[in-house]
Amino acid sequence: MKYLLAIYGNDEVWNAFPPEQLQQIIKETDAHNNSLFASGELVGAYGVADQMQAKKVRLADGATVVTDGPYIEAKEFLGSFYVVDCESLDRAIEIAAEMPAARFTDIEIRPLLHEGTPDL
Repeated sequence: MKYLLAIYGNDEVWNAFPPEQLQQIIKETDAHNNSLFASGELVGAYGVADQMQAKKVRLADGATVVTDGPYIEAKEFLGSFYVVDCESLDRAIEIAAEMPAARFTDIEIRPLLHEGTPDL
């Protein structure tokens, strides 16, 4: 089963780390990622660009409407996400709990239902 692990950021929290501690967290994260790649459980891990670069797209009366976004009044924002392929929700929870980021922020787990595949 595949799961989305969403890691939320908070600039106040992440900017409070001294540079050497932030480098240590990155080193630990890389090691964790490498172990998950080695086990075959990590499909991919992606950081999300600055939230101010986000765009919202919708169709209104047949026209594409693009707005800057997100415009939410919250300290937390989507900072990165992982897609893991593991045996159970319990294992996805273990993986999330092992992530260095889990010491500082929430990690949301969502089961993925299916993959889009091209019609051949």
